[in-house]
Amino acid sequence: MEYATPFTPWSALAGGALIGLASVLLMALNGRIAGISGIAGGLIGPATPDRGWRAAFIAGLVLAPLVYTLAAGEAPAVEFPVNTALLIAGGALVGLGTQLGSGCTSGHGVCGMSRLSPRSIAATAVFMTTGFATVFVVRHVF
Repeated sequence: MEYATPFTPWSALAGGALIGLASVLLMALNGRIAGISGIAGGLIGPATPDRGWRAAFIAGLVLAPLVYTLAAGEAPAVEFPVNTALLIAGGALVGLGTQLGSGCTSGHGVCGMSRLSPRSIAATAVFMTTGFATVFVVRHVF
């Protein structure tokens, strides 16, 4: 079973630039870090005055693929080569990891590392190493 997708440098560069721009704008205009787990977590629980921008941010994450589909004329093929139980377990482990690491890949990897935060550099090194090891074990051991 082949999992690799063709590398498309221009779309990868454009996507990375847009993520960076969005992160800089959120910090510059709102004083907030673009960490998805923190933004989504702020929507859960008691009402706070900053729920509006948080809801708009999450809505943008959900609506962006729909806008892409409308603009491109067709939806990209999405396949999940694992069963539902593994997807749920993976999601639960990601949630646990964001709690243990005090943030997610977007908060630490994009925003924290760009600010040279030692905590974010350590967190990113740990989750990248864990990801590499997991892929190696799944692809070459099992």
